[in-house]
Amino acid sequence: MTSAPTWTIAQIAEEFGVTHRTVRHYEDLGLISPERRGTQRVYHRRDRTRLALILRGKRLGFPLDEIRTIIDLFDAPRGRRAQLEYVLGQIDQRRTDLEQRLRDVQDAISELGEFERRCREDLGRLDHV
Repeated sequence: MTSAPTWTIAQIAEEFGVTHRTVRHYEDLGLISPERRGTQRVYHRRDRTRLALILRGKRLGFPLDEIRTIIDLFDAPRGRRAQLEYVLGQIDQRRTDLEQRLRDVQDAISELGEFERRCREDLGRLDHV
């Protein structure tokens, strides 16, 4: 019988490009739960998958409490279906928020450009006085 692959904290951290402290933080929050062999943490496929989901959620701007809900739904009786339905709702909310932020940034850039134009005109008039 072949044993399932396992990883150390160093291997997991390196693979995902995070620090050991980050991995331990997610463990402290209960988002991942590696096996303990004495003082050594042993990560299994489930921990690796959960860490990938956590980091993807963070990149997409989801707060940790939402990420926890998404991950926990996978273990729920309806499992994958409930998780996907929930995630789709969260994606819609996140997209709406990001689209509004993008419009706000575009408006600010436009306003800044107009302010810069007026300042340059004023400076040009001062140079010709």
